[in-house]
Amino acid sequence: MTLLTINTNETASNAARFLNNTHAALEKSLNRLSSGKRINNPADDAGGLAVSVKMQAAIKRTGAVKTCLANAVSFLQTQDGALQGFGSILERIAELKMLHSDVTKSVSDRDNYNTEFKNLLKQLNVYKAEMFNGVTLFGAQLSGIVLNETGSQVLTLAKCTLKAIISSISLGSLGSLGISTLTTAIQSVATYRATNGAQANRLDFAQDMLAINKVNLEAANSRIIDTDVANESTQFTRLQILAQANAAMLMQANVLPQTALKLINS
Repeated sequence: MTLLTINTNETASNAARFLNNTHAALEKSLNRLSSGKRINNPADDAGGLAVSVKMQAAIKRTGAVKTCLANAVSFLQTQDGALQGFGSILERIAELKMLHSDVTKSVSDRDNYNTEFKNLLKQLNVYKAEMFNGVTLFGAQLSGIVLNETGSQVLTLAKCTLKAIISSISLGSLGSLGISTLTTAIQSVATYRATNGAQANRLDFAQDMLAINKVNLEAANSRIIDTDVANESTQFTRLQILAQANAAMLMQANVLPQTALKLINS
């Protein structure tokens, strides 16, 4: 049973409470629509926020690993470019060897071939010293290339050294250089290039996997943290109408005590 009183207006108090609640919900909905995020402070969804923070960290790690792998691929591409040039020089030296062996050539002709041979040897040493961002392309083993965002999978690039190849053909002149030595040297370069290509392919596939994982993580995180604009717009409109109704009913509730005054004055 509701009493008709002047000092206490229970109906107006409830109407005011409903209006405050609706206003708070309206403010939250407005924040979500303006920020684009469903969670703007921990109180909105404490558990969801905790999951989202972990996912965001995983997304950033995945992006960083993908960048590192792209750098490793660039390293291999630079290395292969040097190997290609190195192999071309070996092929030219093999050609010079055959020309030097021509019995119709004079001593002067052979000296000219040897002059080119010695210059090519110097260029081979230039290739041996090539670097990528301060890291040597040949001689040192590149280890610890991370393949996934957890760091549980790593790759060590196969050691590629040109020193032994250069030493095997640095015999002073074409006359003392055997064809078998040159063919072995060329085969070694071919093997290095094949290994290089195999490792580059693996890194490419690892990058593809990371790209897919990153997209999936972003989608999962979006479902937790981002605002469903269509749904939230509907809720925002509903709350606006409800707030207007609450305000109107509060005004009506504030008029109710006037009935008691009429009874007193009658």
